[in-house]
Amino acid sequence: MDDVLRRYHSSFVEKVYSDENDDHDLLMDAFGISPQLKRENRQYWGRELGKCWESLVIEACRNVDTFQPALRIGDDEPCDLRVGNYAIDTKYRVGSGDSGTLKKFKQYGPLLRENGYTPVFLFLREDNLPAAMTACQKGGWEIYVGQDSFDFIQRVSGFDMRDYLSRKARAFPVNR
Repeated sequence: MDDVLRRYHSSFVEKVYSDENDDHDLLMDAFGISPQLKRENRQYWGRELGKCWESLVIEACRNVDTFQPALRIGDDEPCDLRVGNYAIDTKYRVGSGDSGTLKKFKQYGPLLRENGYTPVFLFLREDNLPAAMTACQKGGWEIYVGQDSFDFIQRVSGFDMRDYLSRKARAFPVNR
């Protein structure tokens, strides 16, 4: 029993809390969302900013001749869009280390490769959970984070998302 308590104690002691995370990003800036506001409901803001990021990347790539929507394989949708031979999945950030999430990251990469695609993750934020990033790498994903994501988007679509979001700072303020 003491071994169980020791193991959890070690886990609890090593836990890093992100409550005081004052980082912001260009998407938060477009809406004028402060880190303080985001901390009020991290799950909500993370989910909604993630869907916004996904929609922006899809719109940036929509006019590319080889654009295709998300790929459906059975009940799974292992990517958000396809451009050429890239199967692209967008993530605002990945903070979940639950086994189901990590398992999907590991499984979807080979599944996409079997279907002739190069699996690509585009992460907007740079504060991602290391265990999840490792799972992505083990799944054979090409991983782009922060500026590298913006560079990838510009390379495949010709659209400068970083410049666009920079110009949109506080253009759509969330006043609460």
